[in-house]
Amino acid sequence: MPPSAVPPPRLRADACPGVLAPHDAADGALARIRLPGGVLTAAAARAVADCAAHHGDGAAHLTSRGNLQLRALRRDDPDALSVLVGAGLVPSRTHERVRNVLASPLSGIAGGLADVRGLAARLDAAICAAPALAGLSGRFLFALDDGRGDVAAESPDLCWQARTSTTGVLLVAGTPVGAVALADAVDVLVSAAETFLALSSAQWRAAEVPDAPARLAAALGLPDRALPARPLPARPLPDANERHSDATELRDGAVRSPEVGEVLRDDGARALVVAPVLGELSADDLRLLARLSPQVQVTPWRTIVLPTAEGADLLAAAGFAVEAGSPATLVSACAGAPGCAKSLADVRVDARTLIASASATGRTHVVGCERRCGAPHGTHVELVAQADGSYAHGISGRTA
Repeated sequence: MPPSAVPPPRLRADACPGVLAPHDAADGALARIRLPGGVLTAAAARAVADCAAHHGDGAAHLTSRGNLQLRALRRDDPDALSVLVGAGLVPSRTHERVRNVLASPLSGIAGGLADVRGLAARLDAAICAAPALAGLSGRFLFALDDGRGDVAAESPDLCWQARTSTTGVLLVAGTPVGAVALADAVDVLVSAAETFLALSSAQWRAAEVPDAPARLAAALGLPDRALPARPLPARPLPDANERHSDATELRDGAVRSPEVGEVLRDDGARALVVAPVLGELSADDLRLLARLSPQVQVTPWRTIVLPTAEGADLLAAAGFAVEAGSPATLVSACAGAPGCAKSLADVRVDARTLIASASATGRTHVVGCERRCGAPHGTHVELVAQADGSYAHGISGRTA
C-alpha cells in the first residue's frame, strides 16, 4: 500500500465484541464466539445450542470470519458465560477477542498443497501464550492457507500460504515477504504479530502501518530468503459431470470458496458443504450437526463442511441448502431491525422473501442502512433499505 493510501491512526477504541466483552445491540447483548480455524466440535455445538435456546434469541449466527454470534443475551447473565466457558470456547480471558484465525476448510479433506489441519489449534494456543498479543485489535486476522488461495483472499493481516506440501510463504497484508517452512509457520506468525505491535501506533490492521510488509520482513530476517514458486496443480481437470473439490482449486488463477454440495474427498469418499439460510443456525440445527458429526468446519462464507455426506437428507429437511444453485446460497443479509437500531427495515424477512421467490439471479446482499454490514467479498448486488420502505439497488465489490 503506498504511503498516501495508508489510513490515519484509529481515534476510537476497538469495540469488536467477544463473549467477555459483548456489544450492546437493540435486541440485547451480542456475543461473538471465536472458532479458530472454523472448528466446531459436537460438544461445542451443543453448548452453543443450549446458550442460544435458554439465554439468547434461539439461534447462532455465522460471521464472515468463520465465527459464531449469539444475540439477545442479557449482559448480566452469568449462566450464559458459564455454558460457553465450560465448553472450552473461551480458553483465555486476556486473549479472547484476538483469537481470529482462518484456515482452508477443505484442507486435508480435498485438494490443496499442504494439510493445515491442526495448525489453527496450535496457532491459537501460541497466540494465547504470548502476553503481548493480548494487545492486538479484535479486527486483526491470521490465516493458514493450504495453497488454494481461499482464505488468503479474505484480507488477513498475516497469512501463511503453502507453496508445496512442506514449504510456504508469509503474506503481510497480502504481500509475500519470505519463505517459511510449514513446520515454522506458527512460530513465524506469532513473531510477526509481535513485530506488528512493536511497529504500530494505534493501528488495528497491518495494512494501516506504513511499509508494513518490508518492515516486518526486515525485522524477522526474511528479505534474503527466496520465495518458492507456486506450482501448477498436478491433478487432471475433473470430468465435467463430476462436482467436487477441484472447484476450489486455483486452476485458472481464480479464488473460489467451497461450493455447496457433495465434495469428492481425496480418499474417494464424499464430504458435504451446506449453507444455513442467511447464515442462521437454530438450536435444533446445531444439535443436528452435533448428531451427524463429531466435528464440522465453519467457513468464512457462511457455509459448513461436514466430513461425510451422510445426513444430507436430514439437513435438507431442516432447511439447509445442500445443493449448488440453491436460492439460499445467493442471498445474505445484515442483522436488520429490530436487532439493529440503525436499520431502516427488517431485512432478514425481506431476504427470506427474496429466497422463497428465487428471484435473485446472482450474489445479493440485503442491508438496512448505508453501513452495509456483513457485505461479502467480491462483486455482488446490494439492496440498501431506504426510509420510505423501498430498497436502492447497486453493484458493490468490497475487497477488504
